[in-house]
Amino acid sequence: MGVVRAIGLMSGTSLDGVDVALIETDGDRIAALGPTGYRPYSDEERALLRAALAQGASLTDRNARPGVLAEADAFVTRAHAETVEDFLLTEHIDKSGIAIVGFHGQTVLHKPAERLTVQIGDGGALAKRLGMAVAFDFRAADVAAGGQGAPLVPVFHQALARDLDHPHPIAVLNVGGVANVTWVDGGDPVACDTGPGNALIDDFMRARTGAPLDRDGDQASRGRADEAFVANVLAHKFFDLPCPKSLDRNAFAFANIGLPDFSVVDGAATLSALTAASVARVVRHLPEPPKAWIVAGGGARNPTLMKMLAERLSPARVETADAVGWSSQSIEAQAFAYLAVRTLRNMPITFPQTTGVKQSMTGGVIAKP
Repeated sequence: MGVVRAIGLMSGTSLDGVDVALIETDGDRIAALGPTGYRPYSDEERALLRAALAQGASLTDRNARPGVLAEADAFVTRAHAETVEDFLLTEHIDKSGIAIVGFHGQTVLHKPAERLTVQIGDGGALAKRLGMAVAFDFRAADVAAGGQGAPLVPVFHQALARDLDHPHPIAVLNVGGVANVTWVDGGDPVACDTGPGNALIDDFMRARTGAPLDRDGDQASRGRADEAFVANVLAHKFFDLPCPKSLDRNAFAFANIGLPDFSVVDGAATLSALTAASVARVVRHLPEPPKAWIVAGGGARNPTLMKMLAERLSPARVETADAVGWSSQSIEAQAFAYLAVRTLRNMPITFPQTTGVKQSMTGGVIAKP
């Protein structure tokens, strides 16, 4: 099987926008990482998605789109279509040379214990509008078979990390709304969600200041973390579970963790410390401590969080994905391009040590234009 070109799309739990990326791969090795792009969401669009998250929490039928979910479903499809169209134009890419588009959609509910995961966005409609084959609905088969359905990116992290000239084992940490880690050391990867990523920090900043995030960790850098509060949250049973395990974005919502009335700077510092501490806590569940950590996602652009991670993960080496020649911003979009090619070629995308499914599984649905 030869190398093909694929485009990947990702709208994550941080609700910041749509990432798009092109890669070249045969579904095993990565031949090249191509151009990337980004379409930010407006405040109004984020508000629509937050409303969809709120309504999605009560879903029992993964195909139902009651109320605002129908509007959000159409918006997600349209926003991703516009992102691809602009990307093709900007980068002068002939769509006839693209084998497949990987479309994750927007997660509004993830409850694998109830065998339920919901990503809004219409893969079939996207394929028709773009005139391109689209792979989508990557999580459902794994969840239906008893897996966690997350994280999905470990097989891509493994492809990136196995040839990296760093001491092994390597941990690839993606800090989006929820943080997840992939442990790589030559064999099958081990992976899990570690706990809250940026979601709590972003929600806190929005509630207290109206800002969508703590840009560059500025507020957290000037505050003092409440370590007793962090320790109390880490007493939650989730952090004692072995890998693999996964989280819904709202599993640690403020109402569930009893967030005190912090000042802005202390709240940002405390929630940032919680993210870093929950990452450090996962080390005991890995086959052996990583010697190097590569950090991607929005958290990699937060110097305060990166400093906290370095302190809590010492003596391991901690650096950003950009520092090793990857893309901190676009790694998940690249991953879904990679997963789309594996779906196209009927290769497994989830594994017992990444999602807890009983055997390696293919996944995803392909829609043709």
